[in-house]
Amino acid sequence: MKLKVRDLDISSGGPLIAVINSKDAKILDLHVMDRIKIRKSSKVETVVVDISESKKVVPKGKIGVFEEVINSLGLKNNDKVEISIARKPLSIDYIKKKLDGITLAKEEIDQIVWDIVHNKLSSVELAFFVAACYTNVMSTEETILLTKAMVRHGDVLKLNKYPVVDKHSIGGIPGNRTSLVVVPIIATSGFYMPKTSSRSITSPAGTADAMEVLASVAFTIQKMRKIVLKTHGCIVWGGSLNLAPADDKIIAVERPLSIDAESQLLASIMAKKHSVSSTHIIIDVPVGKDAKAKNKVEALKLKSEFKKIGKRLKKHVRVMLTDGRQPIGNGIGPALEARDVLWLLKRDPRRPIDLERKCLFMCANIFDMIGIKDGYRKALKILDSGKAYEKMVEIIKAQHGKEIAAEDIKIGKLSHDVMSARAGRVISIDNSSISRIARIAGAPGDKGAGIYLYKHIGDKVKRGEKLYTIYAESKHEFEYAKDVAKEFNGFEVVTK
Repeated sequence: MKLKVRDLDISSGGPLIAVINSKDAKILDLHVMDRIKIRKSSKVETVVVDISESKKVVPKGKIGVFEEVINSLGLKNNDKVEISIARKPLSIDYIKKKLDGITLAKEEIDQIVWDIVHNKLSSVELAFFVAACYTNVMSTEETILLTKAMVRHGDVLKLNKYPVVDKHSIGGIPGNRTSLVVVPIIATSGFYMPKTSSRSITSPAGTADAMEVLASVAFTIQKMRKIVLKTHGCIVWGGSLNLAPADDKIIAVERPLSIDAESQLLASIMAKKHSVSSTHIIIDVPVGKDAKAKNKVEALKLKSEFKKIGKRLKKHVRVMLTDGRQPIGNGIGPALEARDVLWLLKRDPRRPIDLERKCLFMCANIFDMIGIKDGYRKALKILDSGKAYEKMVEIIKAQHGKEIAAEDIKIGKLSHDVMSARAGRVISIDNSSISRIARIAGAPGDKGAGIYLYKHIGDKVKRGEKLYTIYAESKHEFEYAKDVAKEFNGFEVVTK
């Protein structure tokens, strides 16, 4: 059957989708979610079918196509294309197997990842794969195969250097902006540290969001390589690179349901590390009721799995179990976190000491892994000498930014202080509430929005003393954040 193209000017964000009129669908005996092949000259693409009952949207004799199909086949409005029925991807059968709790083979996992990367699965089918791995946890062997498949179907940063250092936090803790401190310290020491980072998913800021306050973070893999070879380090957004691209598509499906399957968490992290040719990797596993690892038992299980996968991938992996009971640092939100980092690197008295200690502890572990003793003192010396700050400025400039004083970073113009209702001691801080208030205030979309903390667990507080300040750029979001903080401010203060 030949149909004329109608550009629907809609993007699916991944899957290849076409819409045909119900009358044409009846002729071909097509139903929603069936597959068809669209051929234009020598180009052919298999796409998922949706069906329109309205001739206004897609009339009989036409085929509505999403932007991904337009780009793949180079189509224009009213182009004539040949339509034929296609079979569903092989990986659907393999996803069904996983739903039934059957262990998948290498070829089956590889096919699933290939179909994900090439947009052959609909969002529903991909969601079933995520759900299958969530309910029927992958074995260590399956997780290793998934990791390798993710790397194989993407680009790899090749530096031809040794060692290549990397770090990753499994997330869930506000603040925790360690990468922006650790990278310049390690790079100053002469080691290579190509750090790819994510933007925020559910937090007030990801590493890339905070770095973007200071420099550009979107680069090609070729440009990233030049930056790393020149400065020994970088802090870039992984989403602009084709490194383990299946991971980003899986995360997009996990996000709405807040699903984080352990096997996909492990594969996601290790694939990204493997794709930048890292040899020595530090994994930060925060432990706390609001963290991904709720307790030490869960954390130790993750630690064991990371070590097993690292060994199979011939990587040196060290896992740190850290305090995930409260935010790390004072600033929460891109600009506030970037300001904290600059204060820390400049040795300003206002720097967050908890963030500094965590960064130094992390660097000490990295140095120990590569055979350098007394790493904590070495890292502290690099910080105190100002060399880490100089290296950070070098990286910022290499990433098209410019040196800026911490005080010149623009913070939200609207501010509101949240006070303690009683005197006593802070015994807990609810990470999820703090993150929620910061996000309602506008972070990370509004770079200057967020929260600045004055108190942490164990601190004494007077009645009417500031716990934190909310910053916002939008009046509407500012008022809403204040209302939420009034209902529950996230702090538990107990009278002595």
